Amino acid sequence: MSLAELGRFARNEAHIVIGLLESAGIPAFALDGNACIADGSQFFIPVRVMVDADDIEAARQIIAALPDS
Repeated sequence: MSLAELGRFARNEAHIVIGLLESAGIPAFALDGNACIADGSQFFIPVRVMVDADDIEAARQIIAALPDS
């Protein structure tokens, strides 16, 4: 399994994206989600959403289909 970065998101947004991907059958997880939690700067550090490289195109299509907020 080779990982690919789907994107960098705000902390809560990243977990919403992961849930959306997993509901579509694409395993995903967050990196850097707990970085610098001791000094309170975790909300300023983007969270990387990672998927299997074989799933990256399908994951990009799911994200691209989301409405802009």
